[in-house]
Amino acid sequence: MTLEEGEIVFCTVDRIIGTNVFVKLLENNREVEGCIVMSEIAPGRIRNIRDYVVPKKQIVCKILRISGDRIDLSLRRVTLKEQKEVKERYNQEKSYESILKSVLGENAEKIKGIISKNGKVYDFLNEAKENPKELEELTSKDDAKKILDIINAQQKKKKIVLKREISLTATDTLGIETIKKLLTNIKEAKISYISAGNYVLKIESDDLKKADNELRDILVELEKDAKKVGAEFSIIKK
Repeated sequence: MTLEEGEIVFCTVDRIIGTNVFVKLLENNREVEGCIVMSEIAPGRIRNIRDYVVPKKQIVCKILRISGDRIDLSLRRVTLKEQKEVKERYNQEKSYESILKSVLGENAEKIKGIISKNGKVYDFLNEAKENPKELEELTSKDDAKKILDIINAQQKKKKIVLKREISLTATDTLGIETIKKLLTNIKEAKISYISAGNYVLKIESDDLKKADNELRDILVELEKDAKKVGAEFSIIKK
């Protein structure tokens, strides 16, 4: 896929020249170069740039500008959450590419190139689980089935677990019953008691982004419901 300004991307540090860091990243299945200036490495004063980046280190950056062949990037403007999501997707992408290679052999690179013109291998194969027609057209019914069987088997073994620790208390005379009612309304997450007023909400999924969105929606609804009944709600650990 073509790179776009504002996109969060996975990069590998190539070299450091003075106060400029040059990295490698992928665009349309080919390697291109990007640059990070000193002020975009980290906030505040930087005494030693190598405390943050060294050659061959893998980092997650935000694309600030694309001007011709020049790509300006920022490391400091990427949140920890964005870093985690991009690294997770990068690892999943590599895993799916390995599955293609294990089934298709020498044809894997050709198929990967075709898929990459329109998006990520990871997204394409995840969609193929619901509708394998495009994958079957690129490979064959037998090979498509083998690829999807391996993916499904891996995802059953590897589940992403997201947790949020919350505080939920009620001051009315029905305190415990009020809290119990609020928590029993939550069906999509597992709830564990920690201590007085403190609980952990947990979601398991094979899709990090989907799980994160579901957990966020649950917390938004729980906060609304808590306000309606006069309960106090807060997120202790994000």
